[in-house]
Amino acid sequence: MISINPKDISTKLLHGYLLSAVAPRPIAFASTIDVNGNPNLSPFSYFNVFSSKPPILIFSPARRVRDNTTKHTLKNAETIREVVINVVNYDIVHQMSLSSTEYPDGVNEFEKAGLTMLKSEKVKPFRVAESPIQLECVVNDIISLGTEGGAGNLVICEVVQMHIADDVMNDDNTLNQEALDLVARAGGSYYSRAKSGFFEIPKPLQTLGIGVDALPKRVRNSMILTGNNLGMLANVETLPSKTEVEAFIDDVSERYPNIKTASHREKHKLARNFLSFGDVESAWKILLS
Repeated sequence: MISINPKDISTKLLHGYLLSAVAPRPIAFASTIDVNGNPNLSPFSYFNVFSSKPPILIFSPARRVRDNTTKHTLKNAETIREVVINVVNYDIVHQMSLSSTEYPDGVNEFEKAGLTMLKSEKVKPFRVAESPIQLECVVNDIISLGTEGGAGNLVICEVVQMHIADDVMNDDNTLNQEALDLVARAGGSYYSRAKSGFFEIPKPLQTLGIGVDALPKRVRNSMILTGNNLGMLANVETLPSKTEVEAFIDDVSERYPNIKTASHREKHKLARNFLSFGDVESAWKILLS
């Protein structure tokens, strides 16, 4: 066994060790707004519940390790002092991951991730309609843990209103954990699904994914593709060219002889099958054929 003094290694390496060792961690899908009313949505895995009376949640938007900058969420929490914490279940995990892309200030991550803004009852930030539990909070305090890259900022939130979907409730008014189907964060690209263990999602591009709002209408409004499917498709920087699409279709036409005359519905089913194996590029070529 090796022994490490945190002061003797880089912050990047220490960050990786800590996030892989302290796992799985619950995810705070935090919705805020800026002083101009622009919505912001971002996930944070430095998060937990710390008190029931008063009901207190704490999440921590850490200073970025690479350049010591802070996220829009922190600025919004400091100025507006309100936040909605939405829980993340398996049905929206890819959309949640896409929203973590570092879009410029003012870009609406709800739209980029293909999620629905739902008006809150007691606070200004919007709720994520697709999240099975939404917690409206006021910010009681923010504690800075340092000024260097990697330093956390504890946002101490008091829950003032809760919203729980009917289909995750038991008859005795307790939560059904299996129906809730929560996911949690681990190290690197790994996540944990409460019902079945670990699985992996590629991190959002360092550049900007095109976003669900930029998908062709026939794809965005598909009756076949799920929100997770759209999240995967939207996390690409560019779409395949016409030449690439035609070459791919020629290559697979022997395996799928009806692909050139298939309906949109049939193509969407085939694309969904490719997405189930993580093959986003082939799925796109089928959808664009």
